Amino acid sequence: MSRTPLLAITQGDPAGIGPEIIAKAFRDAPERMQGCFVVGDVATLRRAAQLLQRPGRCALPVAVIAAAQDALQVPPRCVPVLPLPGLPGPLPFGQVQAEAGRAAAACVQWAARAALRGQIDGLVTAPLHKEALHLAGVDFPGHTELLQAEAAGHAGVPLAQMPVRMMLANESLRTVLVSIHVSLRDAIEAVTSANVLETLRITHAALFRSLGRAPRIAVAGLNPHAGEAGHMGREEIEQIAPAIAAARALGMDLTGPEAPDTVFMRARSAPGKAGEFDVVVAMYHDQGLIPVKYLGLEQGVNVTLGLPLVRTSPDHGTAFNIAGQGVADAASLIEAVQVAKRLVTA
Repeated sequence: MSRTPLLAITQGDPAGIGPEIIAKAFRDAPERMQGCFVVGDVATLRRAAQLLQRPGRCALPVAVIAAAQDALQVPPRCVPVLPLPGLPGPLPFGQVQAEAGRAAAACVQWAARAALRGQIDGLVTAPLHKEALHLAGVDFPGHTELLQAEAAGHAGVPLAQMPVRMMLANESLRTVLVSIHVSLRDAIEAVTSANVLETLRITHAALFRSLGRAPRIAVAGLNPHAGEAGHMGREEIEQIAPAIAAARALGMDLTGPEAPDTVFMRARSAPGKAGEFDVVVAMYHDQGLIPVKYLGLEQGVNVTLGLPLVRTSPDHGTAFNIAGQGVADAASLIEAVQVAKRLVTA
């Protein structure tokens, strides 16, 4: 019998929908949540469970555990919580708060360190709020950069020697980004042969492990029509094409640079019809994420590539506008758990 992967789910920003979708996932998909536990504040998770209370139905229980392994003994439809000391209790919904940012970051740091030490198999991160992180004095703009710093510190290397990339994926499309949470001006500056080649290496290695074969990678251009032979920009000629040539010399299966307004459509899979490519490497955040998110957030999953640990996340944010109403959809979180389990066992 195969071992059940042990996954930590971080509570996310307590003012957002993170705790609520976690509780909903344990209630509605207990078989899929086996081996999972929450890192966070017990009272915050109990408030989230109460949001789901319906007349005539038993309340969703929340169990306090002392160690990660204890989660394996918790019965279905019960939320196991490993409490971290020093976290605030329930905070007002829908507000950007420094306390919430500190709590979210502390949960991520604990889970990352546990995974790096081999105490758990991976982590699934509920949404945090980037402005709340900033107010809390956290020096990183999001999960990806925070996890990169934890992994680099654990390995004793500079950040530059722990390159990571963001992949967003759903049933129809995968995309990996050359740059992540930077301004568009800085993102254009980041389109260098070195950065594109690093992205291709990380993407190839990660998908080779999960697919069991060399992935078919399409590389999007930066400019309209992929620069139109230099008439609309020269980044494709001077930066992207040389990186593709170098990656091909390493044995990678690549196409590009392709026109960014059509390459995602060509890569999209549909029932009975596979896409032309397994993944599209996009040059900047919105170029790659708009197509994936347009196809639907319900099954979208964020995966951090390049880390010495497994980390996935739902493909949506804190949704402050609906936090505390009990209406948030847990589908993306449930899918993130399933993807993490597959990556752990790949």
